Amino acid sequence: MSDTVDPLLPLTLLEAVRTVDLPEGDLEAEFVAELRNKRFGLSDTVFAQIKRFTEAVKRGKPASFDEASGIAKLIGRRPDAEAVFREAGRSLARQSYRTISPFVRKLTRVLPALASRPIALRHMRRISARYTGGKVRRVGSTILLLVPKSVTLDAAPRLGGCAYYESAFRELMQLLVGGVGAVEHVRCASRGEGTCEWRAEWRPIGTAQ
Repeated sequence: MSDTVDPLLPLTLLEAVRTVDLPEGDLEAEFVAELRNKRFGLSDTVFAQIKRFTEAVKRGKPASFDEASGIAKLIGRRPDAEAVFREAGRSLARQSYRTISPFVRKLTRVLPALASRPIALRHMRRISARYTGGKVRRVGSTILLLVPKSVTLDAAPRLGGCAYYESAFRELMQLLVGGVGAVEHVRCASRGEGTCEWRAEWRPIGTAQ
């Protein structure tokens, strides 16, 4: 049986392409068809795939890892690939964050750090495991995200595909703890280091240790 990923992963990649390709401001109707032909994110193909993966998310139906990887490689051919991956990563974090109950979300923001951080860490682990296939662990004042099998591995030049996971990690930290320090890509399978790993400062920016 082939590997699978949560359908939200390929959905956010495609939604990011559409978002980046959307023109700014209002357009005259006669220009719409021309734009749809020129901008991949506005094409019927992307629209149909977004619809399909949206239904898969609703039904909880896994998506093929190879298909998700193929979408990532297609994005990687674009000159703005890194920007698309970053937009997709932020979207993944925001949408997965909404799977946490509003009550718990509020708790992580209003409780003292001593009480809120274990709650935040538990949800970071759950979300990372489900949506990225990753593992989260705490080491002192830092949080590590380990992704054994990256969908975006070698998808774009200069490790551009890695921006997807980095952006998702940063945004999720921001949402859960109200801020995040530096996020560092400490290991990368593309560099022959076996796996991909990111490290983030646990405490919000501007707070005391």
